Amino acid sequence: MSKISDDVQEFLTPIVNGCGCEIVEVEFAKKYNGDNLTIFIDKKGGVTLEDCERVHNAVDAPLDELNPTQDKPYTLNVSSPGIDRPIISDKDYSRNIGEVLEIKLFKAVNKKKVYVGTLLEFSETEVKIKVTDSDSETILERNLISKATKYIDF
Repeated sequence: MSKISDDVQEFLTPIVNGCGCEIVEVEFAKKYNGDNLTIFIDKKGGVTLEDCERVHNAVDAPLDELNPTQDKPYTLNVSSPGIDRPIISDKDYSRNIGEVLEIKLFKAVNKKKVYVGTLLEFSETEVKIKVTDSDSETILERNLISKATKYIDF
């Protein structure tokens, strides 16, 4: 994360929490239309367009006061992280306890490289899931996980 992203996240967290959401990530990046400050928010049950609007309106004036870009113009975006956002941090795992995840591994564990199951618990080094197709519990080392996302059932 950049210093701008860190400063904005720290400054806006209480405001966004007051809107019933949490900040998942703040990204400050140059896009085709110039500098963009994007605040990714989430909440239990998912984010609606109204949530994004409410947060955008709540943070607009305080961001002007913070002036994170030292008067350099930028576009402010507030967005959902998306259903297919990778689960990486402890905060991500904590938010997804009880959710069904798809976990892809760098190398096979018990002859499988892809697991689908309900996240039961996690630690710094491991993730414990209840595997959907066998109803068994499996512990996977986090350093073997190449990608973990919410499972999308078509």
